[in-house]
Amino acid sequence: MRTLNELINTKEPGWDLVKDWINKGSNHIEILPKDSARAEQALYQTQVTTRSPMGAIIYETGGLLVDHGWIRVLGSGHEKLDRSLPAWNEGKSFTQTGEQPSFLLIADDVTGGFFAINNGGIATQEGISSVFYFAPDALEWENMEIGYSDFIGFCCSGDIEGFYKAFRWKGWQEDVAKMNGTQGMSFYPFLFTKEGKDMEKVSRKPVPMEELWLLQMQLKQQAGH
Repeated sequence: MRTLNELINTKEPGWDLVKDWINKGSNHIEILPKDSARAEQALYQTQVTTRSPMGAIIYETGGLLVDHGWIRVLGSGHEKLDRSLPAWNEGKSFTQTGEQPSFLLIADDVTGGFFAINNGGIATQEGISSVFYFAPDALEWENMEIGYSDFIGFCCSGDIEGFYKAFRWKGWQEDVAKMNGTQGMSFYPFLFTKEGKDMEKVSRKPVPMEELWLLQMQLKQQAGH
C-alpha cells in the first residue's frame, strides 16, 4: 500500500483537468464539497494518485451529481452522496482493502444502472480497463468502449438525454430532486420485462442503492447472464 504522500501529486494535479472539463461541459454537474479526513481515507484505500482523474475526484470532491443527480460519480462521500468509491466497492468487487478488485464500481444512476471499470471480472477476453454499463432493461454489462477519463467527459458533455431516452418519465427531475445519492428508483414491472417498457405506466419508489444492486445481480444470475 502506497502512503498518502506518494498518492498526492501537487505538481500535476488531475483536478485542474477535471475542473476544466466540468466548466467547459454542457451538462449540469454539482461538485460536492469534500471532507478532508474522508478524502484522505478514500484515496489511501483506493490507491490511485491524484494525478489521475479518478484520484482527483476522490481526493477533491465528495462526488459529482450529474444532470441534476441522475448520475452519481463516486468520490469520497458527502451527505448528499453518502458513499465513497472504496466503501461502495467493498463486499462487491473486493472483500478487503488492498485486494485487487476484478472490477471497480465508479458511478451509478437513479434507475439502478451501474458503471464499472472492468479488470477481468465483468468480461475476461474483452474490454479490460473499459467502462461497462449494467443496463437494468437488459440485465447485462454493456461495454461502453471508453476509459474512466472519457466517461467523465461523457458526464460533462455527452448526450445523457439520448443515452437515457427510454428510461425517462414525465416529472423525473422533481422525483430525483427528492432523493439522495444513497437511493435509486425501484420500478415495477421490472424494466427488462415487456410490461416495464412504458415508463409512464410502471410504479416507482425510492429504495436504498444497496438493495437495487443486490436485486439487479440476483436477477442477472436468474436470467443466466
